[in-house]
Amino acid sequence: MTSANDVESVPATAVPADVAEENQVSRRNLIRTAAIAGGVVAAGVGLAACGSNNTSGGSTSSSTGAATTTTDSAATTTGGAAATTTAAAPAGTALGSTSSIPVGGGAIFADQKVVVTQPVAGTFKGFGTTCTHLGCQVNKVADGLIECPCHGSRYSVTDGTVKAGPAPRALPPAKIAVSGTQIVLES
Repeated sequence: MTSANDVESVPATAVPADVAEENQVSRRNLIRTAAIAGGVVAAGVGLAACGSNNTSGGSTSSSTGAATTTTDSAATTTGGAAATTTAAAPAGTALGSTSSIPVGGGAIFADQKVVVTQPVAGTFKGFGTTCTHLGCQVNKVADGLIECPCHGSRYSVTDGTVKAGPAPRALPPAKIAVSGTQIVLES
């Protein structure tokens, strides 16, 4: 027979470190679970990066407002704008025909916020439509002047300089190009 002194006593509250009470998680299990979850997330991110659709040598597409221009891989880029190595049409938004811009006058393209003028035959200029006085939009081109309806500012169709009114400075230039008989607002 064994006596009470022969048996090693174990306190009744001792629980192995990885076993917790009901509805509780041990620190070891929590860390192990977090490490596994982190590994799964990292593996998913790595697989997503491997599945990238990035290809080289194909064609690129550049979108500006309502117009989209596609250029082949021979295109070079400068400041984010695509420039083709061929004599293709300029990238940008088609505004209208050169025949729609009267000599000594101009036309306003409100949606694109640009006014195009033809001060002399065959010379086309582009300007922003926002008046430099208080930000109204110019609305008329007549008699060699671009007119603002708000406070009477008037600008030259030749260079956008102030000819009358409270405007403090010229209209800002807009980058346009002529391709054949088409006027394009460059992007």
